[in-house]
Parts: sequence; C-alpha cells; structure tokens
Amino acid sequence: MVEREGNKFICAFCRTPAIKSDEEEIERTKKLMEVGNAEAYFLLAGYYANGGRGIVQDERKARELMLKAGELGCAQAYANLGEFYRDGIGVNVDRKKAKQYIELAAMRGHAMARASLGCMEFEDGNVDRAMKHWKLSARIGFDMALDMVKHGFENGMITKDEYEKTLGSYQARQDEMKSDARDKARVSTGIFMR
Repeated sequence: MVEREGNKFICAFCRTPAIKSDEEEIERTKKLMEVGNAEAYFLLAGYYANGGRGIVQDERKARELMLKAGELGCAQAYANLGEFYRDGIGVNVDRKKAKQYIELAAMRGHAMARASLGCMEFEDGNVDRAMKHWKLSARIGFDMALDMVKHGFENGMITKDEYEKTLGSYQARQDEMKSDARDKARVSTGIFMR
C-alpha cells in the first residue's frame, strides 16, 4: 500500500519512499537478502524464473534462490520447487524430488501444497493418505481440498462425521479470515482478498 506524502509516494507501513526503478528494486531486494530475508530471496527467484525487472531469465539461478528462500522459511518457495520438478519446468520431471519439496511446503502450513500431496497420494492409489491430506488442507481453508473431501464422503471414502468435522473447521477458518477492514479494502480497491 502506497500513500502520498507531499510530492513523495511512500510505503504506508514502513514509510520508505516508493521504488523508482528496476535497479533500485533489485538493490533493495539484495540488501534484504544480506540479512536473511526469505521473501527477498523468493522475490528475486521469481525475477530470475520469469526474466522480470531487467534480469535475464535463468531457471537454474531461480531454483537456487527458491531453495534458499525455502530453507529460510518461505513455504511458497518449496511449493514452487515441487511444481518445477513435478511439471518439468527447467528440469527433468522428478516425482520424488517434487514430493519432497511439496511435503516441506505442506509442513510449513502451505494449504495448496497439502492438497497437492493429497492428489499425488490419490494418483498412487493411497486413498486414505490422500483423504488425510485433503482434510488437513480443507481445515486450513483451501476450497479445492474441501471439494475433494466432499467427493470422498459422497463416494464412501470417509464417514459423515469426518466430513462434518472437516466442514466445520473449514467454515470456522473462513470466519476467522473475515473482517470489516478486509471487506472495506476489497470494496474500495476492487480487489478480492481472501
């Protein structure tokens, strides 16, 4: 969020002046990396992956930075690495490595990674393990996982009680994420926030 202060645009949270160039963005990001900021590693990895902010695309460098971001606690970085290996993005498809990184993301609370583990287990014929992953993912608010749990209930893979408990946890999580401030921001910006 950026505010105007006189003739300057500044961050509403940290009061830092707005970035004026790609070079300045990269410089600030690298300074944050020097102090071990996981999100800075993740941001720069994205620039290398996609060739953004004047950086030449380099998938190997992107993976290296994503790995460091994951090691520093960025669950999304591990989830992305898992997708790279699962889908063969810049690397050979390696299902074992894909699962390893997706598991690391899931252990850090990444709901989509947890749901992806469910899909991988289901593909391997491990229905019980798949349902466990989907229930966990749904309980932390991931819509697609709730759909899979519902499908599991409708097809006799889980009990009515398991489905109802998962649905209750999902709804409680959705209620936790609601707030008047969030609703006002969504209306005023036109951005759907979840």
